[in-house]
Amino acid sequence: MVAKQHGKVVMAKVDIDDHTDLAIEYEVSAVPTVLAIKNGDVVDKFVGIKDEDQLEAFLKKLIG
Repeated sequence: MVAKQHGKVVMAKVDIDDHTDLAIEYEVSAVPTVLAIKNGDVVDKFVGIKDEDQLEAFLKKLIG
């Protein structure tokens, strides 16, 4: 889904077992947690698995 955005969105996957500091900083308590970060600030997030339509809606809300 991110690839379909043609560079408007960048995705990074973080292993919270290896980076517990990030998990604590961003209050990640369940996996998967998806954070939308813009200019260093969390602007949106969701926890759990989403279907394609939900992911598309999430991304469209972020990029307009």
